Amino acid sequence: MEPINLTPHTIDALVARLGRWSAGRGPLYLLLAARLRRLIDEGALPPGARLPPDRRLATALAVGRTTVVAAYDTLRQEGRLVRRQGSGTRVARAALAPEAPRVTETSNPLFLHLLEAPDDVILLSCAAPSQPPPELAEAYRSLVLPDGDLGYHPAGLGALRTAVAGRYAARGVPTGPAQILVTTGAQQGLSLLTRLLLAPGDGVLVEAPTYPGALDLFREAAAVPLPVAVGPDGVDVAEAIRVMERHRPALAYVVARFQNPTGTVLPPLAGRRLVEAANALGVPLVDDEVLTDLAFAPEPEEPSASGEPSLSAYGDVIAVGSLSKVVWGGLRIGWVRGPAPLIARLARLKALHDLGSDLPSQLAATRLLDDFGPVLTARTASARAGHDHLRGELARLLPSWSCAPATGGQTLWVRLPHGDGVSFAQLALRHRVAVLPGATTDALGGSVRHLRLHFLAPPEVLSEAVRRLAAAWAEYTPGPDPERASLHGIVV
Repeated sequence: MEPINLTPHTIDALVARLGRWSAGRGPLYLLLAARLRRLIDEGALPPGARLPPDRRLATALAVGRTTVVAAYDTLRQEGRLVRRQGSGTRVARAALAPEAPRVTETSNPLFLHLLEAPDDVILLSCAAPSQPPPELAEAYRSLVLPDGDLGYHPAGLGALRTAVAGRYAARGVPTGPAQILVTTGAQQGLSLLTRLLLAPGDGVLVEAPTYPGALDLFREAAAVPLPVAVGPDGVDVAEAIRVMERHRPALAYVVARFQNPTGTVLPPLAGRRLVEAANALGVPLVDDEVLTDLAFAPEPEEPSASGEPSLSAYGDVIAVGSLSKVVWGGLRIGWVRGPAPLIARLARLKALHDLGSDLPSQLAATRLLDDFGPVLTARTASARAGHDHLRGELARLLPSWSCAPATGGQTLWVRLPHGDGVSFAQLALRHRVAVLPGATTDALGGSVRHLRLHFLAPPEVLSEAVRRLAAAWAEYTPGPDPERASLHGIVV
């Protein structure tokens, strides 16, 4: 197992890797010791690694210092930790785990919460529809599997590639099937692009904050993030152009519409400037379009965000899309749109890993796209209702929290009046609700006082989640050092 990445934000990485450590029966110090013991035994905390000081870890976990001290002492008595005055707490040399291949593993709470055993924690950290539409079941029931077909389509089922290409053409972006690669969800599309386009040490322009799953992939590739701040109108395009001119990154990654996590929308003129600059400088520009269809239906006399074109309309852009946010997270169908030669290279790379995405799912997706309007209309209406309900509950029970209304997407970007999102998220977990701290999304080290909350759950679940958050907030006392950027964690 790969040791926890050693960065200035290592405490946050350790806290994330601990997962839902406080779930279960018994004193908190024993529950914490059990999770640390597992990380040591698995090699995630390697021999000689220095653990965070008692007070700093206690602040990050929103517990008393005595809880951390008792957990450390328990592991010291077991021979797993060594504690010395002046040199801190380290993993004992004798705690060496069996030699194993070193691979990169995520410490992203977005994914780690999904790996935990099911329990009664409300997952506001993982934004995906909780209920598939009835049209999906009908699409599977009506499947007719092809005769004489091996079922291996590394680039994707031809009919599905044609259907996805048709959706781009309908948005004013002429596209042929050869420009579409079908992937097992958008995450695989980003992963393939990362493998193909990035080498260790390459620069990659990213928004700050941004989708943390992309940051994980870039870190795995040992790329160097070049973060550009996101404002009320999306990424700062002038600064992004300066970064591209100065560093000539190997890749630029943006979320132009309903930016994850802030929900902002990049204006068309700014989008055109960004694309033209990237093309002129020879920087491959990736636009994550996973949320682009989720524009809320406008109310009377309300301007609509849905008419804004794709960045691909302005020039050479690599677009990544998916059905998981509109249909259901369990339908692992995504795609990459780009120049045909790039798609051919990605298909050859994909063939090394899976020989092609699941064929029945591709057939079901093709059928859904034949009449996608009702599915999309129902999903966006449900999302807007959830958005309005969650904002109303937050205003009622947590009026000191602030968040701007969204025009689409699936999340709210909430700012806390004090404290930090990482430590509050730990306390919220003990109230059985999981939230995504803003610091995990920000390569600049900012967004410390932010949380990302999704509004896709049923109204009664959202109400209960906010009730639990309000109970946690009533107990929350920020530590003396709330700015996460000042915390330095594990050092080997």
